[in-house]
Amino acid sequence: MTDMLTLKPGVLLTETEYGMALLDEKSAEYWTLNPTAALVLRTLLDGHGTERAAELLTVRYEDVDPDTAAEDVHRVVEDLRSAGLVAP
Repeated sequence: MTDMLTLKPGVLLTETEYGMALLDEKSAEYWTLNPTAALVLRTLLDGHGTERAAELLTVRYEDVDPDTAAEDVHRVVEDLRSAGLVAP
């Protein structure tokens, strides 16, 4: 699995009551993350790896099994990369 992530320079983050919002200053585009994706991103930005993010998902959402949590984390990371929001 992937290690921690960093946001690309010029990408701003703010926590909201519904998750997170990210703004790419260069393109002026913004994205919103639901609470699940926000938990994943916050965990990775805090220096933890994807395995820890998946573990935290199973703790927060008790009905999520480890395999599903790992898939969700992978999907969030890939979506962030596809959007060009994280550093390579």
